[in-house]
Amino acid sequence: MQEEFWVLLDNMVEESQIVIDRPKGSHHPRYPQCIYEVDYGYLQNTTSMDGAGIDVWVGTGDKKVVGIVCTVDLMKRDSEIKILIGCNEEEIAYIEKFHNESQYMKGMLIRR
Repeated sequence: MQEEFWVLLDNMVEESQIVIDRPKGSHHPRYPQCIYEVDYGYLQNTTSMDGAGIDVWVGTGDKKVVGIVCTVDLMKRDSEIKILIGCNEEEIAYIEKFHNESQYMKGMLIRR
């Protein structure tokens, strides 16, 4: 079953256009002190829990799904997944830290 989950994610990523709306080096729109160290965006024409596209982190490696981060955000009162695409170990460490810095948001990494 686990492999089927990853295969479906692979298919969704392959069939979707990746839109990077927060490129590496950009600032978070609501928290300007937060600078993205990995490209962040979404899969066009998909829907996540917040009604927007499924969020993605896009690293510098091959464009393959390497994991997901499941988040719980008490400020937004939601939960989502973020797909990690082509992320290396350094990028994954940053993403984990990013989703766990606030007392109001926590993220759990699930590696492929």
